[in-house]
Amino acid sequence: MSAPQTPLKLRAVDSDDLAVVSSFLQDAVIPIQDTGFIPEENRFVLVANRFRWEDSDRDTTAEGTPIYERVHCGVCFEKVTAVRQKGLDQRRRGQVASLLSLEAGDGTIELVLSAGAVIQLEVEEILCHLQDLDDPWPTQWRPSHPLDET
Repeated sequence: MSAPQTPLKLRAVDSDDLAVVSSFLQDAVIPIQDTGFIPEENRFVLVANRFRWEDSDRDTTAEGTPIYERVHCGVCFEKVTAVRQKGLDQRRRGQVASLLSLEAGDGTIELVLSAGAVIQLEVEEILCHLQDLDDPWPTQWRPSHPLDET
């Protein structure tokens, strides 16, 4: 593998910024037990296992097999006044979901998850921070999405 990359650190303050953060978090694996709302701080936090899309075409093995990477990533949403969830069973804290996208609405940010689950954050404004927490590790699996046939 090539030299380690600088850990990713992003800040989003509007819907365009949030779209960039969303692209870096696409296909992140989120253990639901690693999410939480801290009402006294107006903060929603999570730790995700993020696929490193930014380096997905970087390295190969001697045989030419691609080497992909994942990294633990912390995400913090500030100015959160309420959190609603759909499609998640709070009694099953061990469940894991794949993040498909972040979507900004009028006073909301939705975390759109696999299997139709959604975490909706009511926010005063968009303020999100993302930061890689440790060194990446190799994986042989690259997320893929079948094309919709319409």
